[in-house]
Amino acid sequence: MEMTPELFFNRMVNEGLSYNHSIVAFDQEKPIAIVVNGIRMIDGKKTAWNGGTGIAIDYRGKGVSNLFMEEVFNMYHEENIEKETLEAIKENERAISLYKRFGYEIKDSLVYLSGSIEASIPEHTMLQTKSIRPEQLANFPFYQENVPWQCQWLSAKSGEAQIYLDEAGNSIGYTLFKKVWNQEGILEKVFLYQCKLLSEVSEEIIQAVFSSITEGESSPIHFITINASLSNPVIQYFMNNGFKLTTEQVQMERKI
Repeated sequence: MEMTPELFFNRMVNEGLSYNHSIVAFDQEKPIAIVVNGIRMIDGKKTAWNGGTGIAIDYRGKGVSNLFMEEVFNMYHEENIEKETLEAIKENERAISLYKRFGYEIKDSLVYLSGSIEASIPEHTMLQTKSIRPEQLANFPFYQENVPWQCQWLSAKSGEAQIYLDEAGNSIGYTLFKKVWNQEGILEKVFLYQCKLLSEVSEEIIQAVFSSITEGESSPIHFITINASLSNPVIQYFMNNGFKLTTEQVQMERKI
């Protein structure tokens, strides 16, 4: 992975990562490894997220990872962390094996999907939409807080959120997303961080939800799901309707 200093700084800020809890390893004056960490309360537990670990190629296979992880765990211990999480690319067996050796377990399979849906409001839909700020989601009892770090509202403060209601005014789901426009002011794509339906997933509801997100824009709009759980019926619907799998990860957790 490569990124400019500006992109690195923006990622630290936007995802709530902590400079004070991130670590760089040196060989004399030469930086050779880095891990960026974030810490926040999730479901009442002080949780740490390893948002990325990198070791310089020349130093791999020389025991640096063992020393590095021990230093990270010492910091977690000093911070009284109750749960430790991370994600790893599914094909990166070497990294997954390393994390397992240190007590991490695979808890879920996560996917990045990419695709377009021709969003049009179904003729007979009674779905009502309420737009809210991402931080307001935490006030709703159905909001799912224990999701991958990047999908939590705290990591998507610059995004948008919507609540969906049936004709009786009962909540039936919500979405957390971020729109990206090009220089011509045209909606280019939508990053979908969460899409949870409390009712049965149907084409009518999906169409109504996507129409609410892309209201006033020309279709089709390109959607990208971020670290979405394969167990989510909405994600299964996307995969069955032409969305392409671009990346698959495993969500790992280490309990204290």
